[in-house]
Amino acid sequence: MNHYDDQRPDSDQLPPRYSEPPGTEPTLWQQIKKFIVPALGLVLLLFGKLKFLLIPVLKFFPMILKTGGTMILSIGAYAMMWGWQFALGFVLLIFIHECGHLVAARRIGLKVGAPVFIPFMGAIIALKEAPRNAWIEAQVGIGGPLLGSLGALGCDLIFVVTGNPLYRALAYTGFFLNLFNLAPIGFLDGGRIVTALSPWLWLVGAVVMGVMVVTHFNLIVLIILLMSLPRLWSLFRPKTDAEIRYFEVTPAQRGIMAVLYFGLIALLVIGMQLTFIQAGRGDFNP
Repeated sequence: MNHYDDQRPDSDQLPPRYSEPPGTEPTLWQQIKKFIVPALGLVLLLFGKLKFLLIPVLKFFPMILKTGGTMILSIGAYAMMWGWQFALGFVLLIFIHECGHLVAARRIGLKVGAPVFIPFMGAIIALKEAPRNAWIEAQVGIGGPLLGSLGALGCDLIFVVTGNPLYRALAYTGFFLNLFNLAPIGFLDGGRIVTALSPWLWLVGAVVMGVMVVTHFNLIVLIILLMSLPRLWSLFRPKTDAEIRYFEVTPAQRGIMAVLYFGLIALLVIGMQLTFIQAGRGDFNP
């Protein structure tokens, strides 16, 4: 027989097990305080010891949340659907597009903020001062699609050199992205551009978006349509003298913007047709 078995006490010699009397179990709040108080003490201790390191990080945190941080967040979101390579290229194409707005605004003298990315919604650049007239608004609006289209063209040139179908798929996506943004409605680039042509073109954009929502429902398109309603309503209400002057554009300015706008639409359609052959056959499936 095992030696340890010989030394095992009988069950009746064991001390009685302790059990709390009824009603003395700690409440949920007591359990939470038991955890929170030491945790807060530890945080305060670390902050006191390491504040010389934490304060610069906290000051830099808002910057992280802007361009760089939101870019990384968007890449991660798109990567879950298309893989990291396509997601990285797609976000860079959006970044190039937004840089076009930034360059155009600064060339005119408008103060703008850094691009902020919103997963599945693209990115935005906040104008720190409003455009003085429709001509300036149109110039800022078309800057993004112009540079963004060059970015998509660059992807296709890389495909020609390397033969990697990833770049042709990015080129097709870039052409489509910039073409979609030229829809003449609301806060899309096209809605801003046509202010220098005729604000009544917003109605054309609204009809197109409405048909898209009905025939091929898309939540993003619906949001764009709903957010465009205030500007559409402004077409039918009486305008102040300042609003009338805002839309005053010279014939030369209107002609330049018409050539840029409709010419870019035509080139983007051609670009999509030329790149759709490779992207549409499934040679690359993001």
